[in-house]
Amino acid sequence: MKALVVSELSEDFSGCGVRDEPTPIPGPGEVRVRVRGASINFPDLLMTRGGYQFKPPLPFTPGLDFSGEIDAVGEGVGAFKVGDDVVGGARTGGFAEFIVVPAQGLRRKPPRLSFAQAAAFPAAYLTAYVALVRRARIEAAEWVLVNGASGGVGLACVDLARHLGAKVIAAGASDEKLARVAELYQPDATVNVTGGFRDQVKTITGGRGVDVAYDPVGGDVFDETVRCMAFDGRLLVIGFASGRIPTVSVNMPLIKGFSVVGVRAGEYGRQFPQRGAENIAAIDALAASGAVNPHVFAELPLERWREGFEMLQHRTVIGKVVLRPDL
Repeated sequence: MKALVVSELSEDFSGCGVRDEPTPIPGPGEVRVRVRGASINFPDLLMTRGGYQFKPPLPFTPGLDFSGEIDAVGEGVGAFKVGDDVVGGARTGGFAEFIVVPAQGLRRKPPRLSFAQAAAFPAAYLTAYVALVRRARIEAAEWVLVNGASGGVGLACVDLARHLGAKVIAAGASDEKLARVAELYQPDATVNVTGGFRDQVKTITGGRGVDVAYDPVGGDVFDETVRCMAFDGRLLVIGFASGRIPTVSVNMPLIKGFSVVGVRAGEYGRQFPQRGAENIAAIDALAASGAVNPHVFAELPLERWREGFEMLQHRTVIGKVVLRPDL
């Protein structure tokens, strides 16, 4: 089979390449999935450099979220059969023609989603769900500031927050991309973060500030977000796409009365397995009902993986880029 393999860690993806690998064989309790779509997530890029908290041994095939059809089943698998359309997630392995995973880690693909959409939604919408529902305990009509709103995890948060009845401010550095976000999901307001945005946010919220801030960006955007928080607010730390891990002087949460809350959706599910299963069931139900609508920016064949990686690295993406090994 063809697979994208990371054989060396490097800053410029030079240690990555598509090569022929043995097609894996499912063992007891496992299934083999013919991959029809695998979305590119920021952690995939970080892992090629050794910059993510999870560091798989070399060589490895990246790819967290995937969708496809079951091609073979191992001994003892009764929940799925060959030909079933499924969606799943793994720490590695998605950027290949086939992936073998435990059957218990799969669920059925929502019929209304294409394979590309099904690959695009799991990590992004799970992150948004854990952040808004579990960690922020968001309430209807609260103001939510979504930084990096045009990116995969940001756009998912805009979509989900709107469904939950929040008032959403989509924030980003490109007026063109913010206009597209507004077209797709109709947030209550958009703000361009270039040059500072506290005054805009304060005006939009009637001077109060935001109840919840969702920040996958870090850096200067995080610093300014601290100044946008309302009393009793929750500032959700999602990641550091800007490259700089910020710090906050603890007098600011004290004086302004807000909380800084870390969000690791996958780890949340591992720490609280019952809640983790409930979280996944919740986002699957939302996707199946049409309550949320994952946006796919581009679908590329596996051989064009570098193009997809660079789209994400240079932030030209609105939503998700999906690799299609079947193209």
